[in-house]
Amino acid sequence: MCGIAGLYYPNIAKPVDPARVAQMADAQAHRGPDGSGVWTANGVGLGHRRLSIIDLGGGAQPMLTPDSQIAVTYNGEIYNFQEVRAELERLGARFLSNSDTEVLLHGWRAWGPDMLSRLNGMFAFALYDAKAKSLFLARDRFGVKPLHYAQLSDGAVAFASELKGILAHPSFRRVADFRAIEDYLGLGYVPDDASIVAGVKKLPAGHFLLLERGKPVPQPVQWWDIDFSQRATGKPKDLEAELVEHLRAAVTSRMISDVPLGAFLSGGVDSSAVVAMMAEASRSAVKTCTIGFDVADHDETAHAQLIAERFATEHRSRKVAADDFALIDTLVDAFDEPFADASALPTYRVCELARENVTVALSGDGADEAFAGYRRYKFFAAEERMRGLLPSGLRSGIFGTLGKYYPKADWAPRPFRAKTTFLALAEGGEYAYPKAVGVTGPDLRQRLYTRSALKALAGHNAEQRYTDTMRQAPARDGLDRAQYADIKHYLPGDILTKVDRTSMAVSLEAREPLLDYRLVQFAATLPPSMRIRQGQGKWLMKKALEPWLPRDILYRPKMGFVTPISAWFRTALADEAANLAKSKVLSETGWFDTATIQSLAADHRSGRAEHGRTLWQLLMLERSLTRLFG
Repeated sequence: MCGIAGLYYPNIAKPVDPARVAQMADAQAHRGPDGSGVWTANGVGLGHRRLSIIDLGGGAQPMLTPDSQIAVTYNGEIYNFQEVRAELERLGARFLSNSDTEVLLHGWRAWGPDMLSRLNGMFAFALYDAKAKSLFLARDRFGVKPLHYAQLSDGAVAFASELKGILAHPSFRRVADFRAIEDYLGLGYVPDDASIVAGVKKLPAGHFLLLERGKPVPQPVQWWDIDFSQRATGKPKDLEAELVEHLRAAVTSRMISDVPLGAFLSGGVDSSAVVAMMAEASRSAVKTCTIGFDVADHDETAHAQLIAERFATEHRSRKVAADDFALIDTLVDAFDEPFADASALPTYRVCELARENVTVALSGDGADEAFAGYRRYKFFAAEERMRGLLPSGLRSGIFGTLGKYYPKADWAPRPFRAKTTFLALAEGGEYAYPKAVGVTGPDLRQRLYTRSALKALAGHNAEQRYTDTMRQAPARDGLDRAQYADIKHYLPGDILTKVDRTSMAVSLEAREPLLDYRLVQFAATLPPSMRIRQGQGKWLMKKALEPWLPRDILYRPKMGFVTPISAWFRTALADEAANLAKSKVLSETGWFDTATIQSLAADHRSGRAEHGRTLWQLLMLERSLTRLFG
């Protein structure tokens, strides 16, 4: 795993200062503490920070072909590189290293952009072709690895793994984009089609960008997409067996490493499944680690210990305080943009623990999106069935009226929030689901903003991208569309950003076997009844894993990395919440109504209302704005 950076002049081949490229790469030194490199030529410069995983002695970057006609800087792992290498050798390629990086050089020469479809892995890379005078930027199918880019005032296109790499270039002017603030408050993260710094773009997952000398910067090209429109027709037992084979192949392919390797183990279905397959494939005890909490309601260490004993892993666990908010500034620095998923706190701690013993750790991320594991899918599928029973006009009238007059109860468990359910049923699914998956709803955001801020938005709202994506999804029903939208937005913007930044902050490579594209595409073909059945998400996956995992692990209520932020703002962080209304940073933006912020903090502290997540968003936003813009 690594950090990459560079510059490319699409108009005129201006000289590139190697020190400038090194400065951009070194801003991401945490991503690659084992080595660094810079290569420049007329009009282009590539920088690299290396975390050595494969071919420790021969994989230095930037890497060039022997004739220096093709150069690459690359972040990630190509899990099938040996198979691709064998195919290239049959075509006449001669390899000088055992690194997966070299596959990109020969693959480009043999196939050009078409080589991407042959790669199974997580990656973001920049490849320069001297003959074509072009720079090729590419990102993996799901966006496991990040890639930012921006056009500078002198015409150069700058790129970097993290935003801080671009900000390290002195000619880049920092200006905040309020539309991204709206996206952040609505969703809890700045999505991949936005950036808090105006002018910065993120290459979308499953896309490439081909920059050519003498041509304007084009739009990214999509090279892969997930398809929910097809349906598997096999018997459940046959599909269970197919699922297990996909899972086994995904895990074993991600166990290739020349450095110590282990796994995160939460005691949930997904990480337990990964550990089970690792134990089956490994000749030695799998190294596992777990973070627990000092509050029983949030602690899963007993379940993790059960799996560790079952598969005889070399297990380590550590308990942290549930109020582990001392990490706030560390996370602000790691994420660059504001990020409000509070599970980043324990995720950082488990990465920190893993890094003490291993350099690579396998995680269980991705299965909830692929196999419909989140509870919101169950509720949404039920709402969709109800929508199908009534014409939209009648449904809107009945449920809209009920929702308008029913009392609000945000504090209650989701099944008892009748007002929320009624209002959702009054709308089409493509409008209701984005609100269900969001954090601070449209009505509260309207109250938070000043009149001038609302005018500046010009109708832009965070949920619209979800609505558009659900409408355009290659899908058959509402559940398909919801999962597809989450894979396009929530997965890269929240889950994968969280894991990438927290793991890279401690120089740990995290791998996600449950995001093997063949496994996810298989899951997308499953009929809805094999994803959700009898109130169980991931139904077929759990059935398939019954020979490996105890029923108590498979069918217990989902917990996840729960962080009690609401309680914090009534106790230890209550003063922090109150001070948000007095924040010079927030008030000087002109975006926020300070009286509303003051009211939210007071109502939450007294227990009159539940605003913990919004207060957390505002706190993280204030810290991020301070760091980015002073």
